[in-house]
Amino acid sequence: MDQRGASATTERAPADERRAPRRPRRWFAWTVVALLAVWAALRVGGLETGSFLTQLMTVTPIGAGLAALTALLSMLKRNRPAALCAALVGVVLVSCLIPRTSGVAGEVADGVSLRVLSINLFGRADAETVVRLVRAYDVQVFSALELTPDAVARLDEAGLRKLLPYRVLQDADGAIGSGLFAKYPLRPLTGLFTPIGHNMPAATLSVPAGGKVEIVAVHPNPPLGPKVDEWNASLKALPSPSPSVVRILAGDFNASLDHRAFRDLLARGYVDAADQVGKGLIPTWPNGRAIPPVIAIDHVLADRRVGVASTEILDVPGTDHRGVFADLRLPDLG
Repeated sequence: MDQRGASATTERAPADERRAPRRPRRWFAWTVVALLAVWAALRVGGLETGSFLTQLMTVTPIGAGLAALTALLSMLKRNRPAALCAALVGVVLVSCLIPRTSGVAGEVADGVSLRVLSINLFGRADAETVVRLVRAYDVQVFSALELTPDAVARLDEAGLRKLLPYRVLQDADGAIGSGLFAKYPLRPLTGLFTPIGHNMPAATLSVPAGGKVEIVAVHPNPPLGPKVDEWNASLKALPSPSPSVVRILAGDFNASLDHRAFRDLLARGYVDAADQVGKGLIPTWPNGRAIPPVIAIDHVLADRRVGVASTEILDVPGTDHRGVFADLRLPDLG
């Protein structure tokens, strides 16, 4: 080979080396796009099965962000087809999320106010903070999850008994305990449904000028591993709304609006209080840790006839959950 040929070969080599890595990078982009597309299809179709996919649905807002990031990076790498596909996937995922930020238009109908607070106490939530919130928001019903006998004693010592003297409790050591505290008379309600998971007391609340309201403290086991079937069964077992009485479900559902099982529960005739006022994307777990809350699994659900005047997501020291407060307006059932 002459010197000119060797020089030409040497000059071409760097160009070939620069082109070689592009193929795997494009394949990587398309792999990410394909996985995100499957994610979007599962979410839109409500096709999640098994523990992993069920848990994946919980972080759908993060999936939307990943789709946007993939579209941006692909565009910067001049991979326009991948960028377009990633953007389309992002649009699909965002379309599932946007309704939660807008709330329901129009004014809330007049009605008797019922102010509900739900907190997973994690067995050791700061009792003084909980009582301060009950007082500040003039709470009339408090659904407490992971309620231990010690937590009951600390709450009463902090003043809860004076504010909410009526209660239906199934407190217990560990995570299984739950309870309902109220400003108005409560009567234990048995036979309404078969709880699956943790303790889930139900009670009938006598509201002045508002008739009777049935309320359930909800806390199924999380859909981890083999418990995913139990979690699905637990949500299916929760009582449907009734034409003759107002029903409210409040607690830690270990479910988000991106779960088909939770949407099926809403479709029976409930509304999510946070979703109704445009706060459905505010995460509630995990709180008080190195990472901020990323998923919204704590909810107050109410009969569709109930109006939602306001909802607040509240921080409580000592627990890994945020609390959910909802100011509801009860319908006149005659």
